[in-house]
Amino acid sequence: MKNILKLLMYTSVITVMAIADMTRVEVGAGSWLQDTKGSASYSDSGADGSYTSNEYDSSKAYIWALIKHPIPVVPNLRLEYVGLKDEGVVSGQFKDFDVTGTANMSYDMKQYDFIPYYNILDNTAWITLDLGVDIKVIDLSYDMTLVGASTATGDLKGSETIAIPLLYARGRFEVPSTDIGIEADVKYISYGDSSVYDVRAKIDYTLDFMPVIQPAVELGYRIQKVDIDESDADANVDLKFSGVYLGLVLRF
Repeated sequence: MKNILKLLMYTSVITVMAIADMTRVEVGAGSWLQDTKGSASYSDSGADGSYTSNEYDSSKAYIWALIKHPIPVVPNLRLEYVGLKDEGVVSGQFKDFDVTGTANMSYDMKQYDFIPYYNILDNTAWITLDLGVDIKVIDLSYDMTLVGASTATGDLKGSETIAIPLLYARGRFEVPSTDIGIEADVKYISYGDSSVYDVRAKIDYTLDFMPVIQPAVELGYRIQKVDIDESDADANVDLKFSGVYLGLVLRF
């Protein structure tokens, strides 16, 4: 009986250790230096409005978390947040307002990405491959200021929340005999002549001197593009956010 209890105890300890070894949590945060370009137009039932970016440069915070577990049928989870901002000139008639002359408009887009994914390769021959889907939730708010003798009717401030589904893929290569990782991920969807994508490529260096928590630094480049060009759409959009990002990572 004692031998059976010892065997059960040893088996339980080994199982817990194996699960702990297969479970991984990573969190990261930093700043994205954004360069914004593009324009947008609106046309519906005689309405005709346009927006042109001033190619506004800004620095916005980002944060992400990755949770990997050992249950095969249940997807892993990655969560992300980033802010986007732009300023430009707007004129004409839109859904919620009508500007005679021109107005300066600034807008903020808070983006929340919910990414369930499957780990296809897990550091196999130094390669990691993840495939999944991304639900990108965008919380948009805008604020307009009239220029000169311009006038406006409707709302000079407003907000809207939309959700966009995208495909997700992430690849990573651990450089052998170093603490350097090279990584890229892509979120993408295309329909007709329209597409939305969010692409990142980075290099990171892990400070491998702590047994439980391993800090790292990451340096990368990110491009996010929204290109909506449909004849039956009220609004057509061509906006791009791109630039270098720098952050810190903690691996548990």
